[in-house]
Amino acid sequence: MVIRRVVQALAALSLTVAAGCATTETAITPPPGVPSPDTCGTVNIAINPWSGYAANAAVVGYLLKEELNCKVNSYELTETASWAGFVDGSIDVILENWGHDDLKKKYIDGQKVAVELGLTGNKGVIGWYVPQWMTEEYPDITQWRKLNEHASLFKTATTGEKGRFIAGDPSFVTKDTNLIENLELDYTVEYLGSEDKLIAAFRKAQKNRTPAIGYFYEPQWLLSDVELAHIPLPRYKVGCDADPDEVTCDYQPYDLDKIARKAFVDSGSPAATFLKNWTWTNNDQNQVAKDMVQGKMTADQAAKKWADGNREIWEKWIP
Repeated sequence: MVIRRVVQALAALSLTVAAGCATTETAITPPPGVPSPDTCGTVNIAINPWSGYAANAAVVGYLLKEELNCKVNSYELTETASWAGFVDGSIDVILENWGHDDLKKKYIDGQKVAVELGLTGNKGVIGWYVPQWMTEEYPDITQWRKLNEHASLFKTATTGEKGRFIAGDPSFVTKDTNLIENLELDYTVEYLGSEDKLIAAFRKAQKNRTPAIGYFYEPQWLLSDVELAHIPLPRYKVGCDADPDEVTCDYQPYDLDKIARKAFVDSGSPAATFLKNWTWTNNDQNQVAKDMVQGKMTADQAAKKWADGNREIWEKWIP
């Protein structure tokens, strides 16, 4: 009788423990379609055509793979095409967004397929620049009202009597043509075709002390090698560029931010939390970009170099 009671008690205890285990397992199983907290899955990253963005993608992609075991796909796209990827799910995140209030209105407020994911930590400056040596030879060259007096310095066979104003990738969202027309300046915009060619043009102008004027921006690794002088235009005020045809003010300064696909963020993927946590500085970005472009490192090599020297920074991004 005693033995039977002991056996019955042990059987009851076993059932209780088994039930407890089943209850615990059920509690941590996520709903269908939602990954468990330790599962990353696939992350599709848009890569826009400038070296700073590629540096962002290198470090983010490297750490997503190495620390969270994510599968990372990268797609080289223009800014506008990147946003369109939120609609069909082909893009999960844009790592460096420069304003684009019109696209935010369309895809975040209107179609509700995207969400803001916070700031990158980078400060974006777009504007007009000349090589620093020109400010020594022509002290008033950075006064926009004096630019017509110096237009002949920048003339080429293709621009005739007007000065050549250089720009990079024609897919970049710029307002230089309108600014030149509205400020009544004797210049013609010439798109060189890419950021690389724009960099090469400014580097050549600095090395050979030949005149050059054009569009450029920060953060940009080149500025650690070649000194460029910024030409302030009429001060930017909110709304001054609302009508592109009438714009006469300088570019807006940007606190660069991240945009993600809403369904990706809502999925519970730890990658989304990582991307929300990720922030760094212009100097961080420039270091990696310079290693990739000038140092000829692969994206993973440059990312590993930065990660090995900055563990205290990126550990805070890991969910």
